[in-house]
Amino acid sequence: MNSEMSGKSKVRRELLDARRLLSPEDVREASLVLARHALELPELTGARTVAAYVSVGREPGTRALLDALRTRGVRVLLPVLLDDNDLEWAVYEGPDRLVPARRGLTEPAGQPLGREAVLEADAVLLPGLAVDERGMRLGRGGGSYDRVLARLEAAGARPALVVLLYGHEVVARVPEEPHDHPVHAVVTPEGVRRFAARPRA
Repeated sequence: MNSEMSGKSKVRRELLDARRLLSPEDVREASLVLARHALELPELTGARTVAAYVSVGREPGTRALLDALRTRGVRVLLPVLLDDNDLEWAVYEGPDRLVPARRGLTEPAGQPLGREAVLEADAVLLPGLAVDERGMRLGRGGGSYDRVLARLEAAGARPALVVLLYGHEVVARVPEEPHDHPVHAVVTPEGVRRFAARPRA
């Protein structure tokens, strides 16, 4: 294991430990404030299609945001985890059309649209554990969203990339590997922070 990988593992453990200290009420209250801030983003205000995800456990909550986007008439795509850890997508049709899935996830019950459906998104909401001052995101390490971001880049798609986090998860620096992509903005209960676009090395 190289030093960047081992550094990521250590930071992930610390961040997950901090999330475990949050109460269900903390998570619920944060989710409502996150939804309010996210819905004010111009990238979401003008979006016709948004790729998002269903939060689980003590992740920053997305369910209020998903419902608000759908109420606005936005086509919301949610991920379906494949056997190889890649993601395909299906349309969010409401909370009663979500089903339990592998690895403790929740997925849409509708017909999957394939891996390329994400290319239609005007904005992509990414799960994460942290983002740093450069906009570099630290994920959970499964690689699913690395593949999604690589697919977007290969197709020349340019959706807004937004990560939802708790305030203490915006840090000075996260370990970075060559395949990592910066995001355009982070939404926390404290507000929105944007990052200057920078070329990939």
